[in-house]
Amino acid sequence: MPLVTVLLSFAGLAPADTVLPKRLALIPVPIVYYTPETRLAYGGAATATIRFRRDDGFAAARPSQFTLALAYTQNHQLLLYLPFQAFYDHNRYYAYGEAGYYRYNYYFYGLGQQQLPRELYGVNFPRVRVNAFRRVGAGLGRGRLYAGLRYQYEDYRISSVAAGGLLAGGTVAGGRGSRLTGGGLGLFYDARDNVFFPRKGVVADLSYFIRNRAAGAGPAGETTRFDRYVADVSEYHSLGQHAVLAVNYFASFVVGTAPFNALSLLGGSRRLRGYYEGRYRDQNATLIQAEVRLDVYKRLGAVVFGGVGTLGDDQTPLRLRDPKGACGAGLRFTANRRDHLNVRLDYGVGQQSSGFYLTVGEAF
Repeated sequence: MPLVTVLLSFAGLAPADTVLPKRLALIPVPIVYYTPETRLAYGGAATATIRFRRDDGFAAARPSQFTLALAYTQNHQLLLYLPFQAFYDHNRYYAYGEAGYYRYNYYFYGLGQQQLPRELYGVNFPRVRVNAFRRVGAGLGRGRLYAGLRYQYEDYRISSVAAGGLLAGGTVAGGRGSRLTGGGLGLFYDARDNVFFPRKGVVADLSYFIRNRAAGAGPAGETTRFDRYVADVSEYHSLGQHAVLAVNYFASFVVGTAPFNALSLLGGSRRLRGYYEGRYRDQNATLIQAEVRLDVYKRLGAVVFGGVGTLGDDQTPLRLRDPKGACGAGLRFTANRRDHLNVRLDYGVGQQSSGFYLTVGEAF
């Protein structure tokens, strides 16, 4: 779908009165794309921005967001997913996560420093991820500190692999499928001035996943266990009235034997745009990326971005001499003016790789 058509359709769906206080704002988004592994894909998504009745009259109430998306392809593949983030009771409680079912094909590029032709594999899996927090203490400065629990479930049933490929060889953990269950602890710190489009402040999300189980992930189908430590921190700096500098720092370290689909990775619409999601997988990954966000005209904005990431394993925690870099630019259209919720179109370029991304909300 041409970009002009997309933006005009959103203009009709987001009238001027979205600046007025509303408990619910709805943004429908058409889904149409084509890839060799899917052929034509089509569907739709709806993003709802909500303020709960309990927070009526509380001017500082954070908006909550729920997105329901459904897509189907000519190759009979299906994606149904519901990502969400919710603030409740005067921002005392915060939760985010995702529930979904996927019947899809993905590319596998190997692990670590392996350089091998991409392998197409099919998989069916339900996935549930829930992170639930409660505010603790009086906060730090202007920010709010939350503590809570995390849970994840994913029944990764592989339906097909490339003949003679690495997954077919049975040496990759989880290459025949796995059932991942477990959880852990988390801290969340939020000092942003706006949830969807911050102009100043800091947000930090720290995770410790404790001895998660991956049934069937071992070479002989045995259960493996692993820990994961994750830090995801972003800071925002106003560069005058019409520009913002956003910087994101990300680190993920895995200890133990995790299935390949649960390893640390780089690529996708949020981390190192320009690479296929999962183009790089290893036990450890770190990333720093920055983005300059510009107001262009009324609802229209633009961005330029770039980032660099590294990976590592048990022997070399981070291979700093082998960085992965990417950069790009994009357009923004403000569909909900009150909360500054944007529809974004990005184009990223990496090493012999590139990608377009159309979605709702900023990358970080």
